Amino acid sequence: MLKLVFAGTPEFARVALEAVVHAGHEVVMVMTQPDRPAGRGMQLHASPVKEFALEKNIPVIQPTSLKVTGQFGDEAREALSRLQDLDFDVMVVAAYGLILPQEVFDITERAGRAGCLNIHASLLPRWRGAAPIHRAIEAGDSETGIAIMQMDLGLDTGAVIAMNKMPIASHETTATLHDALAKMGALMIVKTLNQFEQEGHLKSVPQALDGITYAHKIIKDEAKIDWQKDAKVIDLKIRAFNPFPGATLLDGESLIKVWHSSLIDDASCRGPGTIIDISQDGVQIAGGKGSLLLTELQRAGGKKMSASQLAKTLCWKPGQVLN
Repeated sequence: MLKLVFAGTPEFARVALEAVVHAGHEVVMVMTQPDRPAGRGMQLHASPVKEFALEKNIPVIQPTSLKVTGQFGDEAREALSRLQDLDFDVMVVAAYGLILPQEVFDITERAGRAGCLNIHASLLPRWRGAAPIHRAIEAGDSETGIAIMQMDLGLDTGAVIAMNKMPIASHETTATLHDALAKMGALMIVKTLNQFEQEGHLKSVPQALDGITYAHKIIKDEAKIDWQKDAKVIDLKIRAFNPFPGATLLDGESLIKVWHSSLIDDASCRGPGTIIDISQDGVQIAGGKGSLLLTELQRAGGKKMSASQLAKTLCWKPGQVLN
């Protein structure tokens, strides 16, 4: 049994934390982001990782930053002091959301320790950075995977300990791919920890110097659909931005979120954004090249519904142009 510190925040990380605990390793402390306001009431909510840790009576710390020279230097120094005083073998990091300074590596890389192991959702060096799942789908990649990486000060630049591939299906969304990759990452980190426990060391391989791409953070301003783009590009964006932030179109001044779509083999010469047809299957709209069928939509403040239902509610008609 290993003793470990776990640093992570969202559901992707919670799946890994649960697997590590169920595998019999002892998590001596969890580091996660501070509680955030969410929902209509904007009440503070704990992260999925914190919720699981509290269920298992694992000590939790939530520093706003780990940078000792920054605005939250006192919090950072306190967190580093807690880490310094712990008896542990390895630190596991999964979608933590805070930059780890050199002080953390100085503590975790002491003799006998395995350093910081990161669960990253891409085939490194492709898609280093904050949003590897979104960007892989948006780019039309045919495959992705999980890399277990030995962390260093760079942005996902560390040597790779293990890497497994997974195909990206034509209907895949970030939501579905996230869940599959979370399970894969959980299995892989447990296997890696078990290997370190048995052998006392981990082999790693430096990342390739070619094929490096960066998965920049998703921002809401990217969500608006550009109907001048090819239908295939629009479809990829819709799938990549499900569940966050949700691709959007405008009906006049009303914002509509587009959750699901499919490509149609159609050589229509209608102008981009033109409604070609409305049926029980959905709403067919022309892109710059080709067309796609919108199948699930959501009006601002409303519930998700079939595209045909919402089209009827909004009195959409073939020939109408959406923004």
